Parts: sequence; C-alpha cells; structure tokens
Amino acid sequence: MRRLSFTFIGLACIAGCGGSPTPSSASWDASTESGSSSGGSSSEGGFTVRDSTTAGDAHGDRPSEITADRTHAAMRLFVVDPDAGPISGVVIKMTTDGISYYTGETDSVGYAEVLVPAGRTYEMEYLSLGRPDVATTVTVPEGPNQDIRLTLRRRAHRRARPSAPPLGETAPTPDPEPEPAFVLEGILFDTGAATIQDESFPRLDRLVEYMTHRTSVRIRIVGHTDNVGNPRTNLALSTSRAQAVRAYVISHGIDEARIEAAGLGDAEPVAPNDTDEGRSRNRRIEAIEL
Repeated sequence: MRRLSFTFIGLACIAGCGGSPTPSSASWDASTESGSSSGGSSSEGGFTVRDSTTAGDAHGDRPSEITADRTHAAMRLFVVDPDAGPISGVVIKMTTDGISYYTGETDSVGYAEVLVPAGRTYEMEYLSLGRPDVATTVTVPEGPNQDIRLTLRRRAHRRARPSAPPLGETAPTPDPEPEPAFVLEGILFDTGAATIQDESFPRLDRLVEYMTHRTSVRIRIVGHTDNVGNPRTNLALSTSRAQAVRAYVISHGIDEARIEAAGLGDAEPVAPNDTDEGRSRNRRIEAIEL
C-alpha cells in the first residue's frame, strides 16, 4: 500500500446542551511518514488535548450544512499541501465497526465535512482509484454537540520543474503529463471471455464507491491482454472486458456519461510475455482519471 506524508492537526469544541459553548475537548496531533519517499518511519497516535471555541465556526466556500447533536459529532476537515495550499476534490472516508461515513469533495479551500456517531474510533482513508490509502485512526470522544476541526497536511506528488533554456532561447511548451493509470488488481475473467468472475466484485465495488463519492470524476477503463493468440482477437477481447467492467459500474448507479471503455489488446505490455508471470501481469484492467 502506497503511504503518503501528512499531518493531522485538529481543534475540537464541545458545546453543552443549552447556554454558551463550553470548551472541553481536544485536539489531535498525529503523523504518518511515507517511509521510502520521506525517509521517515511510520507513526500514529500522539493525541493531545487543547480547548477551542472556534471549531464550530469552521466552514469552506459556503456555510456549513451540518450541526452536531446529542449523539453525533460534526467533523470539519481541511486538506492542505504544506507548500501549495488547499487541495480540492478529496473525499475522506471514516470507518468504524464496518460502517463508513463519507465527506463530500473538498472545496477550493480544502474543506469538507461529515457527521459521525460520537464515542467511537475511526479509520480515516482518502478515497483512491488505487489501493486503499489508510491514513490513520482518530477517536471521537463521548459527549454531545461536538465540533471537531482537523487539518490534514498532505504532501502531494510533485512534477519535476523543467530546466531554464539557454539565454535568448524560448523554452518549448511541454506536453501535458498524462494522468497515471491504476491497475485494478483482482479483476478476473473466464478464460478467453469477458465474463467477470464473482471474486472480482469486491474490487469493482471499490471502483463504484469511488465514483459514487467523487461526483466530479470521469474515468476511462482500459483492457489489456498478453500476446498469446491472434492480435485482432486479443484487441476484441480486451475491449469486451473493459466494456464488461463499465457495464458493472453503470449497473450500480453511475451515470454512463462518466465512464468510458477501450481495449488495447497486447499493444502495451508492462512485462515480458515470455514467462507465465509476465503474461499474467499483462492481462489487466486499468482505470485512468480523465
């Protein structure tokens, strides 16, 4: 699982039932280093307590649409890059006891919100086309009318800055860097057919989950094969398999205009086709965010 660098810094405020707000709850500090990319080790926890009277006022581009109550806490989340500022279009999933709660997509100031039951520990995750990206856990204390503000500091991947051209020359306009393709691992088909096997459904359901909550996203599903057999047959098979995945997603309520399908046959291998392992890697389904 790919690990990302970020830091949680939160302010929480509990307002008592009636009367003026009574600051009594707390703030969490937790960090998870990305290991190989940052050189740090992974860590979780380190929660501390700090009074706050402002967490309930947190909002994004528009006024908040949620209100904490006797049993549910209002989670007010900001996602920011330490260098580049707010990150929009992020959905945060909070899961406890097999039940998941989702924010909307973060807005232009990186803000999103969600109501969750109080008195539980949640696993926090950024929704992703790739593998689950579990960030950390956070415990929401018992108590009524809690407003909890968390700032999630996420260091996003950065593209290399092109070098300056020689004096007097104009730098060429670089071609736009394509979005990365994610291999949807665990999607299996009947041999030589486009029939999806039942064990593939949990992985496809994660794709449906992503499309359901990332409402602004469009994707392309691309099928690939190994080079065994006739290239034209392989192209047709890869196209049929991509279309089968698209049909599955649409059948679960996703607008067909948001998902495309294409097949490339054996044209883009990711491994040599001279071993069983290599051919297995080349038989794959990819998803690309458009």
